[in-house]
Amino acid sequence: MGRKEMIAMLLAGGEGKRLGVLTKDLAKPAVYFGGKYRIIDFTLSNCAHSGIDTVGVLTQYQPLELNRYLGIGSPWGLDRRDGGMTILPPFMKQKGGVWYKGTANAIYQNMAFIERYDPEYVLIISGDHIYKMDYDLMLQHHKNSGADVTIAGIQVDWKEASRFGVMHLDDEDRITAFEEKPKNPSSNIASMGVYIFSWKALQKYLIYDEANRSSSHDFGKDVIPAMMRDGLQFYAYPFKGYWKDVGTIESLWEANMDLLEEEPSLELNDPEWRIYSVSPNQPAQFASSTAVITSSLITEGCVLEGTVERSILFYGVQVEENTYIAESVIMPNVRIGAGARIHRAIIGEGAVIQAGVTIGSPDDEAITVIAVEQYVEKEHELLEVELP
Repeated sequence: MGRKEMIAMLLAGGEGKRLGVLTKDLAKPAVYFGGKYRIIDFTLSNCAHSGIDTVGVLTQYQPLELNRYLGIGSPWGLDRRDGGMTILPPFMKQKGGVWYKGTANAIYQNMAFIERYDPEYVLIISGDHIYKMDYDLMLQHHKNSGADVTIAGIQVDWKEASRFGVMHLDDEDRITAFEEKPKNPSSNIASMGVYIFSWKALQKYLIYDEANRSSSHDFGKDVIPAMMRDGLQFYAYPFKGYWKDVGTIESLWEANMDLLEEEPSLELNDPEWRIYSVSPNQPAQFASSTAVITSSLITEGCVLEGTVERSILFYGVQVEENTYIAESVIMPNVRIGAGARIHRAIIGEGAVIQAGVTIGSPDDEAITVIAVEQYVEKEHELLEVELP
């Protein structure tokens, strides 16, 4: 097994409770996004463009569909013998096994996998964020600063800061303080959940943390504070691009709508940094003479006879005549009957919206969510939706 300078450990076991019915039977990284992608495609594509050819994907919650989608990693160039993609679920050991107890424990349980490649550095990333980043540039920053730990950071709105770990920096981007999801944040420089650790330093603290019975075995709550207390060198890697934690219905909807701006801050039509995904291999889309489409992303396999405004339709969606869809995300293989009206909604995969049904209102800011394979009839429509 060849030695690797840096390998990636991708945390993809998130339950995604705040996404409600969309993640009832699906791991959060496998949720659909942007017309033809899954959320995890962005992190894996970043690895591909950054020259990282060894990725351990740590799964836990509802992994069946995610594992099926990932396969052997072919779309991201990770189908290789020396390294490549390895799925790492919790497993039984000689003395028993347990579920991953936290982000740090998940890495601890897979130290043997990391040691196979004897890396100098380990990149810890998450499978549930939308962004484009060159991890190799971050590695060069890590080396040049002499850091033990480098954390990618981005400035967020103050009202959002309590959702993240936040950092205080000096003039040289050295991290002087770190708070994990503070109720009253005193900084709005948020951790993006992208870490580069010098492996020998991290290994020591993972072992220490696992032996600490009072620990919650989390990087932000436990391991990082312990390393900072001991005086290890922490630096931030300032990130100026688009980044979105799509952990809520509102943020998932907003991130999809961001793609429809005249000049989107996240450019998917970029030949220099393609986002790779598993192709659904569908026929070309068809729009009839009655179809009206404006400011929308329409994927292959769609059959359209109605009006679609500022919306995203995944593959295999059928929209019958006299239907009006606005500011909505329609996931794969949805059927929408004639005369339906849909405003500010996320419609789960395989749902059926009967003719004449109205979902949402142009006068209401709420986002309506229809569950996967939900059947919505006109007389029952208010009972069949979830309003976060």
